[in-house]
Amino acid sequence: MAKFVPDVKTQRWIVISQTRTSRPDEHGLKKEEEKPSVCVFCSGNEAMTPPEIMRIGEGEKDKPGWKIRVIPNKFPITDTHEVIIHSPDHNKDIAEFDLNQVNQLLTVYRQRFQIHAGSGQVMLFANHGSLAGASLAHPHSQLVLIPRQINLDALVREPIMNVVEDNNFFVTYCPDFSQWPYEVWIAPKKEGTVYGDTADEELKDLSVILQNALKKLKVKYHDQTISKSHTQMPFSYNFYIHHAKNWFLRIIPRLVHRAGFELGTGLSVNVIDPTIAAEELKAISI
Repeated sequence: MAKFVPDVKTQRWIVISQTRTSRPDEHGLKKEEEKPSVCVFCSGNEAMTPPEIMRIGEGEKDKPGWKIRVIPNKFPITDTHEVIIHSPDHNKDIAEFDLNQVNQLLTVYRQRFQIHAGSGQVMLFANHGSLAGASLAHPHSQLVLIPRQINLDALVREPIMNVVEDNNFFVTYCPDFSQWPYEVWIAPKKEGTVYGDTADEELKDLSVILQNALKKLKVKYHDQTISKSHTQMPFSYNFYIHHAKNWFLRIIPRLVHRAGFELGTGLSVNVIDPTIAAEELKAISI
């Protein structure tokens, strides 16, 4: 069971979760070590995971035929921790999916959000690539339920500045308060809602604008001058969906590492002006 420990001065919390030390780490293997020959998230290996919670697609429970699969996390952070496996494809993710798959994934997010929203604070997030902290390469995201009494040290929606793209219901932008190079936010034009309120038509628009943002960031990730070492590495990023009202989806491409200054002061150093980042991303044709 997870243990929450507060800091009495700052009102911040930490989570003690010893089960996390046992989770697998494909990316952490040394070069001379062989990677696991079997991916537990691939179709045909359903028996290697905890029993599924839900699926999109055909087939029996814990059998092939699914398009999206939700299972309990075997190494949970909190007492409710789910894994959402994006597709049976081990290599393709949101930037490469057809739009229907993206839309179905966002619909699963909404369903899981709605199911848990009455029990606590719902955090939906994805770690894509080794530099983003993904322990398994197969594309997936996660849902963690956090008790309401826990004070989350989370950002609120930033003003819309430096627009990259917009459509009927959403806008993509690089906030002036961007802590990471080429950080991108996607916000609904409607205010005062949570992610679980998102209508079907809105999810279709979100599917398009999210995929476009990731495609643009992938181009920039492999064609930038911040660190040439990243150009040969797989596209790595994190995204999360804000848990409360006035929600947004925040994408952080992992182009830099946090070091002593940031860790010691809590200040972030962004080496790319958000205005310039927005202009460069807007100019990328996909």
